[in-house]
Amino acid sequence: MTTLTPPLAPRHEALLRLVLAAGAPLQPGALQQILQTSRPTINRVLRDLQASGFLERLGDGRSTRYMATDAAKAALGALPSPPTPAGAGLLQWSPAALPLAETLRAPLGTRTPVGFESSFVGSYIPNQSSLLPPQLAIDLFSAGRSRDQLPAGTYVREVLEQLLIDLSWSSSRLEGNNKSLLDTKELFELGEQAGPMDEDTLMLLNHKNAIEFMVDAVPKDGITMHVLVDLQSKLMKDLLKDSRDIGSIRRRVVNIDGSVYSPSNIPTLLEETLKTIIDKVRHIRNPVEAAFFLWVNVAYLQPFADGNKRTSRLSANMPLMLYNCAPLSFLDVERPDYATAMLGVYEQRNVAAAVELFEFIYRRSIQKYSVLRASLSVPDPLRTRYRQALNEIMQLVVFYSRTLDDAFFAVPIDAVDLAALRVIANTELDHLEQYNCARYNLARGMTQRWIDAGRPR
Repeated sequence: MTTLTPPLAPRHEALLRLVLAAGAPLQPGALQQILQTSRPTINRVLRDLQASGFLERLGDGRSTRYMATDAAKAALGALPSPPTPAGAGLLQWSPAALPLAETLRAPLGTRTPVGFESSFVGSYIPNQSSLLPPQLAIDLFSAGRSRDQLPAGTYVREVLEQLLIDLSWSSSRLEGNNKSLLDTKELFELGEQAGPMDEDTLMLLNHKNAIEFMVDAVPKDGITMHVLVDLQSKLMKDLLKDSRDIGSIRRRVVNIDGSVYSPSNIPTLLEETLKTIIDKVRHIRNPVEAAFFLWVNVAYLQPFADGNKRTSRLSANMPLMLYNCAPLSFLDVERPDYATAMLGVYEQRNVAAAVELFEFIYRRSIQKYSVLRASLSVPDPLRTRYRQALNEIMQLVVFYSRTLDDAFFAVPIDAVDLAALRVIANTELDHLEQYNCARYNLARGMTQRWIDAGRPR
């Protein structure tokens, strides 16, 4: 029996990192497609990792999948990594950004107060100016885009279940939310039945609702003022004392903790500048540059009384969504790194740190969601064989209010496949939502009534 201990062989480590990044069990075919390696080699590495306790095998035959164990996480965590300076996050600034980061560590009293500078937005000319280094924007677009000719929003819908958890948790964590990633997953599974609605819970549920709204609205309406304002209202629902601050342009002074930057407090200027930002982002041809432009400028403008950084993070996904690029989840970002990137923009209109943070988080997002998407693209033979039967079962349960037992009795299924197909049907019913019910020819209203009734089956 093969026993692997860190450091792992490069091929073993690469495959193990892919399985961990996916966050879901993967089929050998998906790993072969991503790693561009022969199937016998993939099978041999999988056997080694399973024998070492790093992978767990699920299913048999063509339904075989592999998921990482706790031992795998410990093994990868034991691998050497670059030293991190005390007080810093995971990201290490390059020589280009380090002077900016050092300057921003100076005490507040030694930094010169600054106000909003309209030229930061006004001087930007789409497709002539570039906040990202042009070649980096091209490289990230090439790495993150889908090669398939599909309708806008298809990529994000394919990975939406995982993105809802990742982006909601990471964005909330940057706001000081104390819920864990596992707490977030369990909360989204329970929904409004999760228990007491404290501020952390509301923040996470609001993120989930806002992302679902954005995924539905942007492919239909594009990037508009109404969509952006509605996004802020979804994010801040029940979290602000004054309801007039929800879904409206700011009409009061805001201060940014830990910064000497004072945003503009003129409502007409805020509204007109936000319109300018939206108009310019709609004309930027490279969606990665557009995502960065939107993220940085919404945060710099501070157009709302609260929720500006949350709105900027979620809205950065809008251009990516329209061009079927991997979404941006902001996973693995440490608050000190994020603060440095934002302060550089606020106080010096210097995007050097923001560029490096954006590249770091987007490359990680590309890796995670391309792996997840590839795993979803490998058809499950059982699902393929019973595709029509599953469709009928879902309609019988949701539309005709039949029990799952009755539905299975009404649809012809081989006895040998009955148990496995029941597991699939229960999983599909657990995950059925308004945004994905169309694949079973179910109407949104009907599906929501079934969900509200407690998902009876």
